[in-house]
Amino acid sequence: MFIIDGHTLPLDLPFEHDGISYPANWLRLATPAERSAIGITEVPDYPRPDDRFYWVTQNPDGTWNAVPKDLPQLKTDWCNFVDATAYSLLLPSDWMVVRKSEDGTAVPANYTTYRAAVRTYAQTARTNLNAAANIDAFIQVATTLTWPQDPNAPKA
Repeated sequence: MFIIDGHTLPLDLPFEHDGISYPANWLRLATPAERSAIGITEVPDYPRPDDRFYWVTQNPDGTWNAVPKDLPQLKTDWCNFVDATAYSLLLPSDWMVVRKSEDGTAVPANYTTYRAAVRTYAQTARTNLNAAANIDAFIQVATTLTWPQDPNAPKA
């Protein structure tokens, strides 16, 4: 990222400095010495905080402000996400359960095991999300959700 006078300069946009207009490609084409000569410094891009968990704004110098979102609301939203994910994972095999109730055809054992694992995992995930005492603990749980593998999914 390039900074001049405490403000970031986006790539591929024209800019003006000290009354001189520079074309959109100038930052890409200029040498480090040319950029330095007019006061441009290059700094590494600062990692952006995760918008799923923080209200994020960028400062003129390229750094970020991150205010944690409301933890109780995050817990509600993520528990709803867990429920929706479990629903979408179980939906493709629901017909097997309906078929069993209608004509007695057994659900294959691997699907019975898988469906139980999805339901158990969803309950565990909701419990762990709700147990998080602070935003860091919540992020740890939310970013490590790993659902059971569908029996018909290709093996990695």
